[in-house]
Amino acid sequence: MNLLRKIHNTGRVAEDAPPRPQEERPPAARELAGSVQVRCVDAGSCNGCEIEIAAAFGPVYDAERYGARMVASPRHADVLLVTGPVTRNMAEPLRRTVEATPQPRLVMAVGDCALNCGEFAGGYGVQGSVADVVPVDMQVPGCPPEPGAIVAALRTVTRR
Repeated sequence: MNLLRKIHNTGRVAEDAPPRPQEERPPAARELAGSVQVRCVDAGSCNGCEIEIAAAFGPVYDAERYGARMVASPRHADVLLVTGPVTRNMAEPLRRTVEATPQPRLVMAVGDCALNCGEFAGGYGVQGSVADVVPVDMQVPGCPPEPGAIVAALRTVTRR
């Protein structure tokens, strides 16, 4: 009974829905209808962005209420969230992952390292930014980006 009373007294813990995105949808997003399946790809990050992505899909920000769902395989994905600078060892696996994702697909570079290599720029093991290796449709800046920014980018795709 104490647990039920606590649940009743706590109420809703999810953040209020931010306003609908007003940005123009990427061309590939226009072909996707409604919900999207999301696959996260770590191309060499420090895992800060992955923590924020996990928070975006957690109970507070709850990206699933806007129609974005995490999947375990790129073969089932519509959107790839790529984090980190692309290391030399991850360049070819990233290309293969993008090729394994069915069309229409979106590649979203998440975090400053994915956009411009961030702190890792010029490192001997860094191939370059995500856009240097594969075509990028959307960008989410930040080091690391806030979960709300990740959810807002996904809402641009789902239009919810």
